[in-house]
Amino acid sequence: MNEPGGTRRGVTEDGAVSGGIDPRQPRSQALRHTAAAFSQAGIDGGASDARFLLLHVLGITPTELALSGAEPIGEQGALRLGQAMRRRLAGEPVARILGEWEFWGLPFILNAATLVPRPDTETVVDAALALHTTRDRPLRLLDLGTGSGCILVSLLGEWKQAFGVGLDRSHEALACARTNARINGVGRRAAFVAGDWCSALGKPFDVVLSNPPYIASAIISTLSREVRCHDPLGALDGGEDGLDAYRRIVREVSGATDGRPLLTPDGALVFEVGHDQAEDVLRIGREAGFARGSVRQDLAGHARVVTLAGHPPTANDDRR
Repeated sequence: MNEPGGTRRGVTEDGAVSGGIDPRQPRSQALRHTAAAFSQAGIDGGASDARFLLLHVLGITPTELALSGAEPIGEQGALRLGQAMRRRLAGEPVARILGEWEFWGLPFILNAATLVPRPDTETVVDAALALHTTRDRPLRLLDLGTGSGCILVSLLGEWKQAFGVGLDRSHEALACARTNARINGVGRRAAFVAGDWCSALGKPFDVVLSNPPYIASAIISTLSREVRCHDPLGALDGGEDGLDAYRRIVREVSGATDGRPLLTPDGALVFEVGHDQAEDVLRIGREAGFARGSVRQDLAGHARVVTLAGHPPTANDDRR
């Protein structure tokens, strides 16, 4: 539709769309323009962010971009890229703009109640898989604070006979996790339950996993704008020292609250931890009676995962 004076809606007389993208620009040039804007704004990884956004708004693959880089981006592409640019320049993470992200080679949709899956968290999946190298065992898994379901869904994709339960306080997060289980082909082997950590769970599990909130409350205000303004607070705030969730989960999983442990006799509890929390979480495990504890580093060399095992039976232990 033409506006008075002959310019198109949202397009200036020289052809530029609001947001600085000219619809006559080749796709490759629009990509360079976006990357330069992000770089000028001091955004780390701006070239990668620009590429993700351009592919998303055009609905094309990297191969298609390479083959069609000389094609004009078009009016709709320019408008959508301009909108995405403004959101990124305002500090919104790329994954939030896309509404999805990749984890363990799988696609995961996101919403406001879920964290963006991070490469560091793949270390949790690695640590869990190392516990049971035979992939056809009918294991029972429990993912506490499942969020997008990325940990549970990834493990169910590897352990083809396993069944998993994802627990979260947020119904919005659970809806997201259910969808992710379905689109990744494990929906029939996953159940998602609303609850506060381990409450109302019965039969024990072979592997219990959690990436709980572990940021000390006083630190949250110092986090980057991308985290502070766009991640759900409940998934970040770990209390005064960042360890509240670990204490409660260890207590409940070990059976200290009701005498009924949530682990099978040879079961293990696998935690993601903050970069300086591994020793504290190992200590919490020892004090709760776990005989064995190990630490796994992420790709950056930080102590990222703590695994606790070897908890003795309690008086009311009815584990299988």
